[in-house]
Amino acid sequence: MIDTAPTRATKQRSRPRALAALAMVACLAVGTSACQAFTQPSPPDASPSGEVPAVESGASTGDGGTGEADGDLPSGVTAFDGQYPGIANLRPELLDALRQATTDAADDGVDIQVTSGWRSAGFQNHLLKQAIEEYGSEEEAARWVATSETSSHVSGEAVDIAPYDAIDWLARHGAAYGLCQIYGNEPWHYELRPDATQSGCPTMYPDPTHDPRMR
Repeated sequence: MIDTAPTRATKQRSRPRALAALAMVACLAVGTSACQAFTQPSPPDASPSGEVPAVESGASTGDGGTGEADGDLPSGVTAFDGQYPGIANLRPELLDALRQATTDAADDGVDIQVTSGWRSAGFQNHLLKQAIEEYGSEEEAARWVATSETSSHVSGEAVDIAPYDAIDWLARHGAAYGLCQIYGNEPWHYELRPDATQSGCPTMYPDPTHDPRMR
């Protein structure tokens, strides 16, 4: 099943916005495989769609666009919904791996949804501004949201996944596709690590502030 090529899109369902506290509760509910994300350290980006207040599709601020054209995704989007820039602008190799995983997960009754993929620099800056307001300082916000210059979402190299059974499924099977959790505090955040298919995913960073790419 691991090597099955993508053959169909999975059925879309509602899209949750992950919050850190809820992620921990869900982690405890699904078991140790997902909970490893909170205890191990990971590698690259720092911009979870769920760690800051949700942005309405089509909303506009002085920080830049925050609508679908800038990467905001509606509910229930999967890797097969290429009509959305947030999916279409992902790196092709990441998108291919995610589509393979999505197809195989569907065979196990798991619906892998994408809550955030590619983002414009303006959208990323807007999320960072929100995070600073929410967490009270740039230092604390940096644990959750990267700058537009360092974000793996802006470069199309990261996706945020939902719901929790999908996060758990990828935590157990993602390495076979080169899909790896990167940060211990963001179990929903996945990036492509091609070597993982042979040697497994690298050790996670505790949070993005430990990632050399964020400096």
